Amino acid sequence: MIDWIDGDLLGLAFPAHGKALREGGVYFLTRAFRATGAIAADNSVTRITQLEDCGGGSTGRKLLLSVAFDTAADSLDGAMFVKFSRDFDDDIRDRARYQMEAEVKFGLLSRQQGFPIAVPGCYFADFHRESGTGILITARVPFGMDGVEPQHEKCLDYDIADPLAHYRAIVRALARLAGAHQAGGLGDAVDRYFPFDADALVLRPRTPYTAGQIADRISRYADFAAQYPRLLPENIRRPDFVARLQREAPALQALHPRIVATLAGDPRYIALCHWNANLDNAWFTRSATGLECGLLDWGQVSQMNIAMSLWGSLSGAETTLWDNHLDELLALYAAELRRAGGAELEPARLRTLLALYASLMGLNWLLDTPPYLARLFPALSTFDSRRDQRLRQHEAARTQLQMMTVFMNLWQTTDMARLLREVGDADPAAHTQSD
Repeated sequence: MIDWIDGDLLGLAFPAHGKALREGGVYFLTRAFRATGAIAADNSVTRITQLEDCGGGSTGRKLLLSVAFDTAADSLDGAMFVKFSRDFDDDIRDRARYQMEAEVKFGLLSRQQGFPIAVPGCYFADFHRESGTGILITARVPFGMDGVEPQHEKCLDYDIADPLAHYRAIVRALARLAGAHQAGGLGDAVDRYFPFDADALVLRPRTPYTAGQIADRISRYADFAAQYPRLLPENIRRPDFVARLQREAPALQALHPRIVATLAGDPRYIALCHWNANLDNAWFTRSATGLECGLLDWGQVSQMNIAMSLWGSLSGAETTLWDNHLDELLALYAAELRRAGGAELEPARLRTLLALYASLMGLNWLLDTPPYLARLFPALSTFDSRRDQRLRQHEAARTQLQMMTVFMNLWQTTDMARLLREVGDADPAAHTQSD
């Protein structure tokens, strides 16, 4: 149990849990907010008006914090959200504490003037890497108030009147951030905090499955599709598609190292990105020019292939959006990136990289969805569709099912045989652009 610890980034002792924060009170908050420049040196926090637990999330403890300042200012918002990396009462949640390091660094990065996208204003953030102890204090997003839409849940897009407009807003925001980074507008802090690591491009610690293991999982998927047909669209449970998958998936898995090299091979497609910018990690407002969004929950933020960020954003969308609007969204991303000072991208190449990355993620993670659902719901055969209330109310289950569906649909609508030939024959560095 740690109460207070010195941060690696700002050098200020910070609390590791809510009780310590309460004891540190206005004295700590004043010092912390002055250290980041969130308040001026002659301003201070005068009182805490709210400090209460807030549930949710898979890591760390969270609090709702409200404060009053000695001097009010337009840039100050007394309603805040506090996120700790640690949960000393839950060992499983506490093991994920190191995920917060990148989020803390991003919070500090986002404080620079003219940051290109909307994010929750960062008041204080720091991290102690050796222990995995961190804290992040940001402005609270007023979901459902002050012109902000209520928060949207992941993989429930069928509840939204116009999901396409929401994804357009997210895609524009992602491109603006990536473009600003590529143009040098975020300074040298990006390379200091988030150095590009080609070996971490897939962002998962698991050793890739062998081709034989993939073949076994495809057979398991075929059994699932036959046993629970009401949970999957017809195009991804047809015998001809399953037969094609059984031929192509082991072959693609065998090319895993070449695909990773391809994802790392062209610097035009590498930028600072949000890895999981799905609808639940965004907030939306309407302006005279249309729908705009801000992005939150920056765990796993890093320099990565842009296609990885697009998959993280679109992987929970309806398959009809992928079928009817993917090319439009990729073209929008490329145009917005260039407008922000970034590289000139080829939307067709971006689609290829997206299919390759999604295939790796799908084969090595999403193919484990069928046994997970069967174990979780013994009465799965009684579900009338993926919108069944029992699935709807279980976030992890509905998310895994929808993302597996999207992955399979992307495979079914993509000429994977051509991609296999491309990756197998090409030099991964062939698309690298020298400036």
